[in-house]
Amino acid sequence: MLMRTDPFRELDRMAQQLVGPGTWSKPSVMPMDAYREGDEYVVAFDVPGVTADAIDIDVERNMLTVKAERRPTAKADNVKMELSERPLGVFSRQIMLADTLDTERIQADYEAGVLTLRIPIAERAKPRKVSIGAGSGRKEISG
Repeated sequence: MLMRTDPFRELDRMAQQLVGPGTWSKPSVMPMDAYREGDEYVVAFDVPGVTADAIDIDVERNMLTVKAERRPTAKADNVKMELSERPLGVFSRQIMLADTLDTERIQADYEAGVLTLRIPIAERAKPRKVSIGAGSGRKEISG
């Protein structure tokens, strides 16, 4: 159901982790899982520490774009940071959806740091039986 567009995405993801936090113009990649469950296609994104109002989901034609921003927590003036390993900044993922998915009825849920999108499979893409009608007999072409 998903169509890969960039064979070097994993290499790019690792390089972005080394470079630093993402910005709106150059976001970091967020990890995801995608699978089919019955008549739905499910895509789950890891975005821990992000509030639901800091997540943007857009669909334009068949391109799904998910952006999330993890902001620093508010600190008092007397706090001295000893260690900071949790990435901050903007995270994004774009995936091309197949024409067999119904992008008009996408459902999004966010729980425990996981954004889950459920995309129904379009009726025209589901398997169906085709009945065979009885012929009306022989036809002759005259000309």
